[in-house]
Amino acid sequence: MKLTLWGTRGSLAAAGPETVRYGGNTACVAVEGHDGTFLVLDAGTGIRRLGAAVPAEIPRIDLLLTHLHMDHIQGLGFFDPLYREGQEVHIWGPPSTTLDLRGRLSRYLSPPLFPVRLRDLPCQLTLHDVPLEPFTIGGLTVRAALVCHPGPTVGYRIVEEGASLCYLPDHEPALGVRFIPAPDWISGFDLVREVDLLVHDTQYSPEEYPDHVGWGHSAISHTFRLASMARVRRLVTFHHDPSHDDKMLDHLVVEARRGRELPFDLHPGMEGTTFILSRDACQVDLPR
Repeated sequence: MKLTLWGTRGSLAAAGPETVRYGGNTACVAVEGHDGTFLVLDAGTGIRRLGAAVPAEIPRIDLLLTHLHMDHIQGLGFFDPLYREGQEVHIWGPPSTTLDLRGRLSRYLSPPLFPVRLRDLPCQLTLHDVPLEPFTIGGLTVRAALVCHPGPTVGYRIVEEGASLCYLPDHEPALGVRFIPAPDWISGFDLVREVDLLVHDTQYSPEEYPDHVGWGHSAISHTFRLASMARVRRLVTFHHDPSHDDKMLDHLVVEARRGRELPFDLHPGMEGTTFILSRDACQVDLPR
């Protein structure tokens, strides 16, 4: 299973010379199975470059949305495969009690916000509510669960041949300023438990978090505690705050690990990084 980070930023794209190493595009991750199964996790601004790189011969693309906040769907209308005649595309999103997924996505993919309507896309498009029981896409088994973030939001755990990854880009595991070390009190804990690779929200520093309680995001210290409790093998920091430049993100990682021996491998989430994950190993290729 191969995972590539195409967008690692949270809340708002933040392109500029001060964000070159970590990247300025909002959340988008590609997952490729051994059998050619092709998943896209979220449709932030990073999906534009991904779309240009998707080979035309891929028969099916599945886009799994964690939620419908703008930073996670803003790149959707710029995803090239949506404009390929007959391309099979499946979009999955968390269910809502008000509108179905088509109705909610159509609010963005329609004038005046966007010139092309969802119904006018030439691809072969199917929309699904994400089930909260395991389902399969090709050779990948996917499990979703609701997590603590404003609005209907899910995280995903994806398994192939014994190798597992978990994607939780927007998640607030702490209750207010307290982190209760009890799995039953932490949303999404079963998704994270003993996963081989965890991609997780690390938006705030410990000092910033008290001013953002209830916003649905993690302090980096909370993410480290969660990864330790859940016996995660590898952690990728993600959903970086738009105000955090490369130097700040380096500093957050250094401070979070200061004076402690981490029980997991730590990989700062940099746009362009790829992970090739198997049952027993993980090859990491950093962006050049």
